[in-house]
Amino acid sequence: MNDLTDEEAAALDEYYTAHIPKVGPNEGGFFANRTRRLMPVDDVSATWLRVQSEATHKTPTEIIGELIREKIAVSL
Repeated sequence: MNDLTDEEAAALDEYYTAHIPKVGPNEGGFFANRTRRLMPVDDVSATWLRVQSEATHKTPTEIIGELIREKIAVSL
């Protein structure tokens, strides 16, 4: 990617100041969708997830999904 000149940067700044992009639940890119999924956990939970992730070669998301599906199955 090329660096912008001062003139190009100023033109983009003016354009996006006047034309604010619309972002909604059905719009947005990777980061817009991912941030809605972020949920903080306490230190003990985060450590347990990291250890399980390393031991099972699964992502924390996969581990949490399995735990939730187990809880759902038990409750049915």
